[in-house]
Amino acid sequence: MNQYRFKQSFSADPSLSHKLFDLMEVTFPGLSSLAECARKLGASWETASTPFIRFHDDVAITHVGVLEIPMQIMGQKLTVGGIHGVATRAEFRRRGYYREVMEEVLEYCDRLYETLVLTTPQPEFYLPFGFRVIEEHIFKVKCDSTSSTDSFRILDFTDTKDYTLLHRLLETRAPVSNIVGVVKEKPVFCVNEGSRLLYYAEDLDLIACMEIEDNRLHLFDLVTTQICPLKNILAKIPQSIEEVVIYFSPELLHVQDVQAFAHRFDQTVLMVRGKFAAEGEKFMLPRSARC
Repeated sequence: MNQYRFKQSFSADPSLSHKLFDLMEVTFPGLSSLAECARKLGASWETASTPFIRFHDDVAITHVGVLEIPMQIMGQKLTVGGIHGVATRAEFRRRGYYREVMEEVLEYCDRLYETLVLTTPQPEFYLPFGFRVIEEHIFKVKCDSTSSTDSFRILDFTDTKDYTLLHRLLETRAPVSNIVGVVKEKPVFCVNEGSRLLYYAEDLDLIACMEIEDNRLHLFDLVTTQICPLKNILAKIPQSIEEVVIYFSPELLHVQDVQAFAHRFDQTVLMVRGKFAAEGEKFMLPRSARC
């Protein structure tokens, strides 16, 4: 017997996904297509998320989702709870529905996780529930890299080999940082990165979530079994790079003269409830793991 009022099950109710994404699309336009992209990559929202939904006349009006993120924090592996997809239909706001659902979510999560994380542009919605803002940083490195080698190729997930390669590396990846890194996580990665260009260097056996803007390399995440020095990655890029902006703690990249800057990623903040050993350290939760 379900002891919770709002906890639902995608497997028990085949119509639940449609009802939820009707709400999601109103609140977060475009999210349905990102979730569909992840589904095609074999990492569906429905298998990863535990939904807590309040209904009104069979219409989903408030949702808070819970998923698990296997992380490494200050060298220790642990599973944290991720709060995501928080939404209430505009016409049902300010009636206490969100508070009711969130209180039940926290009762559920407190039995399972010592740490909860979320990212949001509106931290004021979560402060009353014991979440606190954790400062994040980006890292900038000046460099003078010009390579004639083009070793990166764009992954094509209609190709079975690339599909298999992605799953292999996500399952066996090393954390990108020992301060805050992610291991063996697929659904959040596939929602956040599956619709973007992903670059693979075969000789490094490394997937890079990266973008190049003029002579600046933005490095968002690395999926590989062993993190290599940054110079090895730059050597695979056939153009002049004068600065690298790194969106995770770069201590495993063996770089010198790194400057750290407090930063809000896409105007969102990281919020934590419970224990968080990296508090006060300079790091960023990678883009691929933000929920």
